Amino acid sequence: MSYLSPLLNRSGAVQAGGLDAGVAAHYGDPNREQRLLAGYLGKPGSAVVDLSHRGVVTVTGPDRLSWLNTLSSQAVTTLAPGVGTELLLLTIQGRIEFDARVVDDGETTWLIVESAEAEPLAKWLNSMKFTLRVEIADVSADWAVLGSVTEVPHWDNHLVWVDPWPHVAVGGYSYAAVPEAEHPGLERPWREYLIPASALEKEVGDLPLAGVWAAEALRLAAWRPRRGAETDDKTIPHELDLLRTAVHLAKGCYKGQETVARVHNLGHPPRRLVFLQLDGSLHTLPAPGSQVFLDDRVVGTVTSVAQHFEMGPIALALVKRSVDPAAVLNVNDDGEMYPANQELIVATDAGQVVGRQSGFLRAPR
Repeated sequence: MSYLSPLLNRSGAVQAGGLDAGVAAHYGDPNREQRLLAGYLGKPGSAVVDLSHRGVVTVTGPDRLSWLNTLSSQAVTTLAPGVGTELLLLTIQGRIEFDARVVDDGETTWLIVESAEAEPLAKWLNSMKFTLRVEIADVSADWAVLGSVTEVPHWDNHLVWVDPWPHVAVGGYSYAAVPEAEHPGLERPWREYLIPASALEKEVGDLPLAGVWAAEALRLAAWRPRRGAETDDKTIPHELDLLRTAVHLAKGCYKGQETVARVHNLGHPPRRLVFLQLDGSLHTLPAPGSQVFLDDRVVGTVTSVAQHFEMGPIALALVKRSVDPAAVLNVNDDGEMYPANQELIVATDAGQVVGRQSGFLRAPR
């Protein structure tokens, strides 16, 4: 049976679809909700977002961190309790299979994933445990996730994953076209709280709620990729700038590492994530999956779309690396054309670092 959040009973709630089915897209006033979530006029954000449809997988046992370290793209052996990180599980070709938000509480490692990922992730992890002292469980039915851009004081007794984006993690590497100090992700210090599902309504209480449309608009403006939206069956981490937060380039062997190292050192990602400012004169939004054209050539695909409370209609898209970053593109949604200006996320010359000046790789402190 499909999940339906109890918060859909709140006044004005309209259910979302796609990746976010089961929770509210909005509660009647998307723009106001977005302002309350982001903060405006000098006020901090006050709204929270129902993400209780997210999947939650736990790993317990004394070998949990060293074991996850051997399987994933991230170095987590010495992960301190309460510190948020991100890891990828890749195919042998280096393509993204799973993207997990990770936080450890000292006894249990918590993996927050998209709703459809929890069951297959738990199944795959169980197939890889062998004789190691680890136990894996899909606890999605018992735990809910709530999102916020600010700390929620009366939730300080709950475990929280703090998104490392856009900071370049130890061992990570930025593929962005701007330095970290100018990255728009700094305006979105995202948090995801783990709340017992049975206490979801009580914990939210009278806090203002924002729908996932608001959260998605802020995510797009922060250039933050999302598994299932910006990914397909060919996506490698370099295309999405995920080497900055989810890949440790100096750690030991893991599945897919050869591709990660080869593209980073000797090649270029075939596609690049780009931010699009869409023409708002049509007063509609193109659908995710719409083709992106340069003149009469298909050069990419729209992956996510949102209406931002300040910037208007915006999108993320994956386009061919060779696309001129100064060119005006057109998004074709079933014959409806949306002119779009590009804003570089992944630089056109990203990769092939052998022989370049050093200084982008984040070293241990």
